Amino acid sequence: MSTGLSAAAMYYAQPLLDDIHASLGMSTGAAGLLVTVTQGGYLVALFLLVPVGDLVARRRLIPLLTAGQVAALVVLATATSPAQLFAAGTAVGVLSVTAQVGVAFAASLAGDAERGRVVGTVMSGLLLGILLARTAAGWLANLGDWRTPYWVAAGVQLVLCVVLAVRLPAEPPRPASTPRYGEAVASVARLLRDEPVLRRRAIYGAAAFGGFSALWTPLSFLLGGAPYRYSTGVVGLFGLLGLIGVLAASGAGRAADRGRTGLVTVGSTVLLLVSWLPLALGDRHLVGLIVGILVLDLAVQALHITNQSEIYRLRPEARSRLTAAYMVTYFAGGLLGSLAADAAYSHGGWRAVSLTGAAFGLLAVTVAAWERLGPAARRRRAGSRPR
Repeated sequence: MSTGLSAAAMYYAQPLLDDIHASLGMSTGAAGLLVTVTQGGYLVALFLLVPVGDLVARRRLIPLLTAGQVAALVVLATATSPAQLFAAGTAVGVLSVTAQVGVAFAASLAGDAERGRVVGTVMSGLLLGILLARTAAGWLANLGDWRTPYWVAAGVQLVLCVVLAVRLPAEPPRPASTPRYGEAVASVARLLRDEPVLRRRAIYGAAAFGGFSALWTPLSFLLGGAPYRYSTGVVGLFGLLGLIGVLAASGAGRAADRGRTGLVTVGSTVLLLVSWLPLALGDRHLVGLIVGILVLDLAVQALHITNQSEIYRLRPEARSRLTAAYMVTYFAGGLLGSLAADAAYSHGGWRAVSLTGAAFGLLAVTVAAWERLGPAARRRRAGSRPR
């Protein structure tokens, strides 16, 4: 519940962009920047806030961040100008890192034999929050206006804050010596430098989330215009198509525990690329859009869970910093995907968006092929042969 609701706050805006730009007198391109600045705030906080989870008790940190997000949601709900909208959106993004602190917390509580399944379960909650955020926001906006989802979210998060403060469990004992804050933040970059598995998984994550953001950022404009002309409530329902990704999260976690990460990785990257074939037809054919969303969400979530299962095996004492290193790269890809898709839609329409998304899929497939067939892979196979 915690990870799902915290992450959901970043995605309420996506089905509401058409209403927001009309209400505040903004262009569609400017309204689309709300998603971008929210993700930008999240990206900065991943680097600066998530490592704190290795230094202080996460059971205290999580309620504190949740309380801050409540305040940011209230400011967003009362925004009367683009400047206030973007400032509040940035703050919501910054405080949404509660979700990643929670994932690292769950990984620390789990045993080695069940960590993939546990991370998959918590990520299923996070994914449900992201997916249902669009549906709930669209439905609530139909009952009121685009501000209504933010008021409701602030009230729910306030209740959750109290529950978390009372119910979160204590963590296992930490090492006797922990780094200082500056050292912890600096070590995030060193982890990327020193851990090749982390680097590869971060690239996979960036490519996956870049393609995901390239789809969802301009989708409300596509569905709100010709030939569809759907209401915000109907646009929000498209988030339910991603529920298949929740099943992927659970299945990918179990596969990781059984040592099948290579197979899941290759399959996910291929689907990430192939999904853009039906999506490219989505500006005129609803079936193509639906099929493409299903396949893309399946690929993105399966790859994401596999990535996290792999990186959490590396350094148990640095799980928050591993999370920060991976998720900074992951959301940098998402931020790039949002910016590129926003520009592509403004200048070339949906077909340009499809080419942009396919480029992210091609990057993931290329990395997977290099990992399986490149020089390092050949050396590993040669070293495993009997002499």
